[in-house]
Amino acid sequence: MLRWPRSGGTTTAVSREEPVRREDGGALNVVKRLARSIGTVGKDAAEVRGALEDTQRIVQAQGQAMQALARQLNQIGQAQAAIAAATAQSAAAVQRARGALGGVGDEVTGMASTLAQVSDAAAEITKISLQTRLVAFNAAVEAKHAGDAGRGFAVVAEAVKALAGQVEASSKAIVGAIASLQQRIDRFSAELTHDGEKPSAIHAAFHEVEEDVQRIAASAAESGQQMGLLNERAQELEREVSEASHGLKVAFDGSDRFLRMAEDLVEQIAESGVEVDDMPFIRAAEQAAADIAGLLEAALREGRISQADLFDEAYRPIEGTAPQQHTTRFCSLTDKLFPAVQEKALAFSDKVVFCIAADRNGYIATHNRKYCQPQRPGDLVWNTANSRYRRIFNDRTGLASARNQRPFLLQTYRRDMGGGRFVVLKEATAPIIVAGRHWGGLRLAFNF
Repeated sequence: MLRWPRSGGTTTAVSREEPVRREDGGALNVVKRLARSIGTVGKDAAEVRGALEDTQRIVQAQGQAMQALARQLNQIGQAQAAIAAATAQSAAAVQRARGALGGVGDEVTGMASTLAQVSDAAAEITKISLQTRLVAFNAAVEAKHAGDAGRGFAVVAEAVKALAGQVEASSKAIVGAIASLQQRIDRFSAELTHDGEKPSAIHAAFHEVEEDVQRIAASAAESGQQMGLLNERAQELEREVSEASHGLKVAFDGSDRFLRMAEDLVEQIAESGVEVDDMPFIRAAEQAAADIAGLLEAALREGRISQADLFDEAYRPIEGTAPQQHTTRFCSLTDKLFPAVQEKALAFSDKVVFCIAADRNGYIATHNRKYCQPQRPGDLVWNTANSRYRRIFNDRTGLASARNQRPFLLQTYRRDMGGGRFVVLKEATAPIIVAGRHWGGLRLAFNF
């Protein structure tokens, strides 16, 4: 069993039964080359995993678009049902009025009322159809970003957009026809008030009104047929999203296992005692973790902070920040103590990108100074890249680093710098143990 030296004279056991024979120079060189190759594979795996994450975000956006589309289609269906009911009432009113001229005035008033309902429903369909077209357009754009994986979705989304346009056109036609019919009914109603109105003239006017109502009913029926097609296309979209989600999950899980396997292999080689390329960074991370732990233990002994405050997990959001920032009861202490260790580690190698101490939930109270810039209101991209302190990084890498309690952990991942920019990094992590309790992890990230 090999024992790694730690700062302060302590040692940590590493479970390796037989170290590699150091006198076998040829074998050591082979192992080193193998570790280097595995590291390259790990970088490629991180790139693939990142690309899959991007595609997952697109598919999630498509899923949200589908939910919005379903709500809008339901609203359109309700409005069309209202049109059908009101149009039927208008047609019935015409028939009753033709059969009983004495009650013409009341029936005409009833027709005007029901036609107003038709007009309102058609106007609502027009508005919702426009929203549906916008949803479908956005979904099609997102699908095109996904490349080949989203091609089928894009085709169906375009079909939805076209059908929604037809529904909108039909609804506008209904609104136009109703406006014309309303004018006719108004004139008819005025004529009824004049003495000497002949029944034949009344019947002729009713015939014209009836024809208008039938045209509206025909437009409503056509709109209903188009809605049927629209629902079919929406169901196709839903199937596309479901299939894409399933395929992505399988691919993502596979890439995740592959990446973890590559990381484990490099770790095992490093644990065996072979001086792989990453060992200097591992030792630097362990040293920085021990230094941070020492500073925090001294603060506890001297009464500068209580153990309850040091292990505070009540993260309080800072209003108006994006990405969201938080404060805790130990922020002021870490701002004083951590820079001395973290900034020193940056000078260890020109490959080092950052050195930070995260608590066990991935919260970074104090980042390196260059990433502790005050946020710029409304500038999410700049804030993402430059205001990385007071933030919780609870992604796969962040949580694994924060909660690792082994002597060290190696990870490869894409770091999101905002605005669609990513950098692939390696990270060596060592646990920070304070007063016998696991406080968090020291994260040392470096370029390949």
